[in-house]
Amino acid sequence: MIKLHTNFGTIGIELDHEKAPVTAANFEQYVKDGFYDGLIFHRVIKGFMIQGGGMDENMNEKPGRDPIQNEAQNGLKNDKYTIAMARTQAPHSASSQFFINTKDNTFLNHTEPSLHGWGYAVFGKVVEGQDVVDAIEGVATKRHGYHDDVPVDNVVITKAEIV
Repeated sequence: MIKLHTNFGTIGIELDHEKAPVTAANFEQYVKDGFYDGLIFHRVIKGFMIQGGGMDENMNEKPGRDPIQNEAQNGLKNDKYTIAMARTQAPHSASSQFFINTKDNTFLNHTEPSLHGWGYAVFGKVVEGQDVVDAIEGVATKRHGYHDDVPVDNVVITKAEIV
């Protein structure tokens, strides 16, 4: 299990190494490397998701490793409290950024191996701290530079660890 300790509380995440082996291993390696320590949840959209894993407290992007193969065709769905990889429009562009779904987001699921059908790879689920996810989802947000939906007060991942 992965524990994301935040200034809002701890989120416990169970990874699915069976259905998302590349994605789960990628996330786990970032945790082992201490990459997420000190980063923030930089994008929060109520009724959708909370996103982190790429920005520091000043909204500077932390460079990650090379992108990984999109495993969205693994059968896992973007249901409430699942964790998935964030990416650009390019289907295989996910690296370090992730999001936690705060509702069932079926439109993010894989439908076909095309530009618009690839979807977003789910690789685990929140098994502890759903109340922490809900609290983060409820924060006030603002625009920061060219970024929308940025929490007014930083939501910091103080430490990510494997337990």
